Amino acid sequence: MKTLLFLTAFFIISSFSSFSQIAKRTLQPGDIYHLQTLSDPNVSPDGAWVAYTVSTLDSAKDRKNSNIWMVSMDGKQAVQLTNSPDNESSPRWSPDGKYLSFISGRQGEIDQVWLLDRRGGEGVKLTDTKGDLDGYSWSPDSRKIVLAMKDPKDTSKNKPPKPYVINKFRFKQDISGYQYDTSRTHLYLFDVATKKITQQLTAGRYSEADPAWSPDGTKIAFVSNRTEDPDRNENTDIWIVDTTKGSALKKLTTWNGGDSDPQWSPDGKTIAYVRTTSDATYEMYDQTSLCIINATGGEPKPLSLSLDRPVSNPEWSADGKSIAVLVSDDRQRFVASYDAAKGTMKKIAGGDRSFSAVKAAPKGAWIAFMSEPQSPPALYALEGTNVRRLTSLQNTFLDSVALATVEKFTSKSKDGTLVSGLIYYPPSMPKQKLPLIFYIHGGPTAQDELSFDLTRQMFAAHGYAVAAVNYRGSLGRGIAFSRTISGNWGNKEVMDILGAADYLVAQGIADSAKMAISGWSYGGILTDYTIASDTRFKVASSGAGVAAPLSLYGVDQYINQYINEIGLPWKDNNIEKYLKLSYPFLHADRIKTPTQFMVGEKDFNVPAAGSEQMYQALRSLDIPTELIIYPGQFHGFTRPGFIKDRFERYFAWFDKYLKAGKQ
Repeated sequence: MKTLLFLTAFFIISSFSSFSQIAKRTLQPGDIYHLQTLSDPNVSPDGAWVAYTVSTLDSAKDRKNSNIWMVSMDGKQAVQLTNSPDNESSPRWSPDGKYLSFISGRQGEIDQVWLLDRRGGEGVKLTDTKGDLDGYSWSPDSRKIVLAMKDPKDTSKNKPPKPYVINKFRFKQDISGYQYDTSRTHLYLFDVATKKITQQLTAGRYSEADPAWSPDGTKIAFVSNRTEDPDRNENTDIWIVDTTKGSALKKLTTWNGGDSDPQWSPDGKTIAYVRTTSDATYEMYDQTSLCIINATGGEPKPLSLSLDRPVSNPEWSADGKSIAVLVSDDRQRFVASYDAAKGTMKKIAGGDRSFSAVKAAPKGAWIAFMSEPQSPPALYALEGTNVRRLTSLQNTFLDSVALATVEKFTSKSKDGTLVSGLIYYPPSMPKQKLPLIFYIHGGPTAQDELSFDLTRQMFAAHGYAVAAVNYRGSLGRGIAFSRTISGNWGNKEVMDILGAADYLVAQGIADSAKMAISGWSYGGILTDYTIASDTRFKVASSGAGVAAPLSLYGVDQYINQYINEIGLPWKDNNIEKYLKLSYPFLHADRIKTPTQFMVGEKDFNVPAAGSEQMYQALRSLDIPTELIIYPGQFHGFTRPGFIKDRFERYFAWFDKYLKAGKQ
């Protein structure tokens, strides 16, 4: 009898478990409205709370909305602090702990700083500035705020439009458009009590960014490119200005590359920052390293140069003895700390996952966002070797869907180069002979990490295995690996993609007769290069790509890259280099792959012309093709309805060629 009861109970439990697994559904394009994006954490002065921003997509209004939340350091209480139809961002605690400030452009106004009193009540507008805010920071005594604000513009209504008069070398930029606006971003001191600007700290024809107060409140460090023509290089430096009226600016760093993200040590004697590895004024494939410098000047001390990995997000420990950073390393991003005196590194938290936005917390702990392949970023406390979760906003939704499992793989390219990749397996499908989509990352100076990737998860949910390839040019494998493709686009990267395809077919994972390729930005560019090099892919979708770089000279925003990597088209036979790099367009007759082209109408990053040219070429050759242009969208889409539509069009296009006959 006991045996019968045990078997019955086992059957019921097993059946319930099976039912629970079956009950989980797969992701659908409409699920973009259920996912939330967390960003910009800020720890309260008493260490009891962490404020952060939560962004959601509103299907009714077809736009993104962001609000301010906070969670207790023990993770037991989560409170939504704002809930307006307007976006709120950049939460910052006043150092005395009385207020939580944020930026919002409520009721159609330009962005202003608002205050929430910790004792309760609605948000109150603090500033009433005429120029757009690029950032702000509280003074240590909580009496002042430094504003990084653009020069006010003439906002008079009912004036007839004027022509854009442009004199800048780099005259186009995605989102902001044509660079005819001559206004600059300068630093201002704002008095919290009187609600007035009391002093303009910087002026002139240069802009300033990232202001950071010294602990004693007498100085502000900032970043600025004050070369003769900042448009022609990326030579930013760290500068310091005394808050005393009439004080001269002091240049702290002299590196020809980029210096950025200054962070004062708690005692005010040292500034930590990141700088490019190369001393060149411009290099696309550079990576940043951690440095410290005496706040009074002198020779900087590089701390992470020998690591040969990109380092970012410097954050001092409360005792001033170490500096936490994020390190991008071969499909991972881990948290490490550097001893400020010895220069030695210690890993704080790592593994097959990705961390971001590290901040110091009480008792030597840290807080950071952490993401894994099946988990979107959530806030965690890093305490010794323990990683403790603080937020759980998306748990209910995530528990209802079956997600792809993700594994690492390493493939060998034709020239013997070892290349790192990730493979996403569709839920509840065997890992054999799968229809496979290569979804190629952009950049190229980026890397696919072991973090939550909605696009690849969405493809996998639709029944496709998805491959990510960190081709040469990617970050995470050292600067030499990134520099390999400089001025030689569409060669070694394609070799790496094809090597990964060979590997996945040989392993029995991919069905060689059902492979596709896609990507956005440089991923779209590599899609064009790949289908012009090899006919194995049965279908392709190229997003915001270009296949004739010469035709984009002066049309996109990458003029410095063209000049530094390839050269001026009319000098030194450089035209031959441009023509060689334009082989997908100039040899479009080699392409046999049905290809979909997508792009945002207002994309100035990789303008629509790049997609239009390839569409026209394939249409002229009677290769199956289609062109989708999304009205009003930039390089990154902001309209949720279009993000959903893009997924649906991906599926329809790929299914047509990879699932023909299947219903």
